[in-house]
Amino acid sequence: MEVEVRRYRSVFISDIHLGTRGCQAELLLDFIRHMECDTLYLVGDIIDGWKLKSGWYWPQAHNDVVQKILRMARKGVKVIYVPGNHDEVVRDFIGVHFGGVVVARDAIHETADGRRFLVTHGDEFDGVVQHARWLALVGDYAYRALLLTNTLFNRVRRRLGFGYWSLSAFLKAKVKNALQFVENYEEAVAEEARRRGVDGVICGHIHKAEMREIDGITYINDGDWVESCTALAENPDGSLEILEWAKLRSWSVIDRTLSSEFDLLEIAETESVAA
Repeated sequence: MEVEVRRYRSVFISDIHLGTRGCQAELLLDFIRHMECDTLYLVGDIIDGWKLKSGWYWPQAHNDVVQKILRMARKGVKVIYVPGNHDEVVRDFIGVHFGGVVVARDAIHETADGRRFLVTHGDEFDGVVQHARWLALVGDYAYRALLLTNTLFNRVRRRLGFGYWSLSAFLKAKVKNALQFVENYEEAVAEEARRRGVDGVICGHIHKAEMREIDGITYINDGDWVESCTALAENPDGSLEILEWAKLRSWSVIDRTLSSEFDLLEIAETESVAA
């Protein structure tokens, strides 16, 4: 399916998790090839430093993502990198320019229609990450095990001729505690936007794309590139929309088959965590 190049004023992507096997790098590359923008915001967890510490995984597609972004910066796109908790080491370089990419703790983005948005990854508003890091690490391992199940599940769906469907997102939506966590997180981030005196907030972190009003504050989460493959785009008139690329694009054109080596490595890793 041919898709024409789309032109946006700004694009926001987060939670790519380069360095993990769950990263949908090929779909992200496909998205980058089919869009142009003046400003690109990298809203945290671009590289998964937590996972890379426990084992190196960096295929060519992940390197291609980095090269594409750097090429965009060289061609005049304003690229702003707001680190998250998985790439928190980059926070040591706030204010530094890397090949045209500016690192910032957070940012204020003004849309073409005059609205002001706080741009932040959002992990500072996650009590588990801030006050129980060990629990966050355990949750990260469990989440990657869930992503493996999700990937295997969708491989079967693809072979049967069905489209992409996020099993992990479905399970999270059905768990009461997860729903309460998401609601508390969204309200906390919206409250910070209110405190900053802006019209809304654009964030990531919880891998749940969303756009809604919370007591007069526009809350927007741009989602992720391991489950939903979503991005937030600002059109030339300032209107904002969440792009679900896996649904907009026929993902069957991306040949992302799983090798037996991939299966064995992930299963072994999951079993070692369970032990």
